[in-house]
Amino acid sequence: MRLDIQTKDFSYPVCIGNLEQITHASKVLVVSDSIVAPLHLNTLLSKLKAPHIFTHMISSGEEHKTWQGIEGILESAFQANLSRKDLMLALGGGVVSDMVGFASAIYKRGIAFQIVPTTLLAQVDASVGGKTGINNKYGKNLIGAFHPPRAVHIDPLFLTTLPKREFKAGMAEMVKKAVCFDKDYFKWLESHPLEQHLELGIYKSVAIKASVVAQDEKEEGLRRGLNYGHTFAHAIEKAGAYSTHLHGEAVAIGMQMANALALKLGLLEQATQERIQALLKTYGLDLPYHIADFESFYKDLQMDKKNTKGICFILPKGLGAFVAREDMDKSTLKEALHAWL
Repeated sequence: MRLDIQTKDFSYPVCIGNLEQITHASKVLVVSDSIVAPLHLNTLLSKLKAPHIFTHMISSGEEHKTWQGIEGILESAFQANLSRKDLMLALGGGVVSDMVGFASAIYKRGIAFQIVPTTLLAQVDASVGGKTGINNKYGKNLIGAFHPPRAVHIDPLFLTTLPKREFKAGMAEMVKKAVCFDKDYFKWLESHPLEQHLELGIYKSVAIKASVVAQDEKEEGLRRGLNYGHTFAHAIEKAGAYSTHLHGEAVAIGMQMANALALKLGLLEQATQERIQALLKTYGLDLPYHIADFESFYKDLQMDKKNTKGICFILPKGLGAFVAREDMDKSTLKEALHAWL
């Protein structure tokens, strides 16, 4: 299966199925991490055809998505003397694709990169759309660039080595899209166990994002809906020093918080809130969480990169629709989050 993502400047393919040969006419720098490389690097190299191939390994984990990690990738790129006609190739999950995307965006003012995603979260969401970046002490992905890949190669077979917890976390991004953009997809997820319909489930998720990105590449309107749950999630991840919760787990908790706020504001019916919770529970994503310090949590929410006039909350408006709200007062928010305090 294949989808084409249309951007302002060019389109790029997302190929879903058995990994086919990847060919590049000049140098390729393959970047992977310390967990994925031992499992899948040789498989990728056997499918890669280029005159010169270099490799670079980063430490695994969200806590390593830093300037230091970017500098390591850039050092390998300079040592290989990559030109603007050369290619970076990301092999790994969302951390790897975010870092390689950002490194390729700033190396010699921009070179091409491609992605071979190896986690469910990366395959259904992070590898598509061109958002790249790293974390710092102020928050998640606050330093980055819009830099679309030239191709994405999704092979579900890579998921056979994925820990069960990571697989479940990836489901959060699929539920996110269903709630905000596609009621029928939500019903499909309710009635189709993903393990039995994996390739089609991935395709449906990528198709939604492809449509959204084509209409709003730079996140000025419609694409903001892809941040459902993420304003809260980024604060949750920061509070845990990016090591307590996987990104998808934090998103799942964040969606529940957004639902509670939407319910309080009359945007969401309780029956719909319970349906979303039930679907999350099916995949082990109805997770407990305690906000240790509301003032600190609120401060982190204020640092979110989507904010303009106030904290931007993406709230579901039933199934298949959402609204962005930036007019939330602190007391209303605190009341809505009472279950987590």
